[in-house]
Amino acid sequence: MQKNITSLGSLNWDDLKFFLEVARTRKASVAAKRLAVDYTTVSRRISSLEVSLGTLLFEKSRTNGFVLTTEGQRLLGYAETIESTLHMACEQVSGSGVALSGHVRMGCTEGFGSFFVTPQLSHFVDTYPAISVDILPLPHFISLSKREADIVIALERPEHGPYVCCKLCDYKLQLYATQDYLDQHPPIRKPADLAEHPFISYVDDLAFSSELLYLANVVPGASASLRSTSVIAQYVAAQQGRSMAILPCFLAAQDPRLLPVLGEQIAITRQFWMYCREDLRKLKRITLLWDYIREVTEQNQGLLMGETREMRFAD
Repeated sequence: MQKNITSLGSLNWDDLKFFLEVARTRKASVAAKRLAVDYTTVSRRISSLEVSLGTLLFEKSRTNGFVLTTEGQRLLGYAETIESTLHMACEQVSGSGVALSGHVRMGCTEGFGSFFVTPQLSHFVDTYPAISVDILPLPHFISLSKREADIVIALERPEHGPYVCCKLCDYKLQLYATQDYLDQHPPIRKPADLAEHPFISYVDDLAFSSELLYLANVVPGASASLRSTSVIAQYVAAQQGRSMAILPCFLAAQDPRLLPVLGEQIAITRQFWMYCREDLRKLKRITLLWDYIREVTEQNQGLLMGETREMRFAD
């Protein structure tokens, strides 16, 4: 494509919205669905933007979809800045009612997202009904750079990137089993006794974080004939009374069927980190949700650390 000099008047700013969605999803069909238009509209708007700028923004691949060129990568940074600036401008010039509205997408680890964050967010949307929230409790890494989420809660702090980050909390994991399991298997009085017992654990080579690979450290040589990438699957398996599992207290402690085993001797402490892009942090809806999650997490330190079985909610 031949390059030319583009005037500001010839650039359709609305085309940047289409560019951002394709850059983040790499598929015009997915971008079309998110923008509530058809595929041809997305393709036409991308072509229009490329003509306006006089450069190729994407290379199209059957296997990888729409891949940004060097020029596309350069435009992406500017387009995201424009997008964030527009959001900020709308909040600044609009009334408080508008500022307390909009959409937020939060990504979390699977167990914390399903068993703690989701119940808490049901109360948040009652308080702020004009703010809609997507919760993505997934057993894999969630990318902020692709805008898969606006806020992420993860096991590890991001090493680099334009992010605002804070340590959200510590949480504890313990070994759990049902009473039926304990009644039907050899007694457990000390950690060495665990060598005779079956466990359910993670699939080591598919765990999305090394922070999840704790069974081998806690019980060297442990036998895990059933493994899963999902902590919820491990939780459900432990409920069946045929194996034990190391589970987060915020998940297992709420279930009266599961009892901690060697609670004083086997306890693992991990951390959750919360972060979002710097350009989104000052948005009112992001700030509200960020502060809310920090508040309710602080209120529930007892549950997170295995000291109580009850979840508390913000007043």
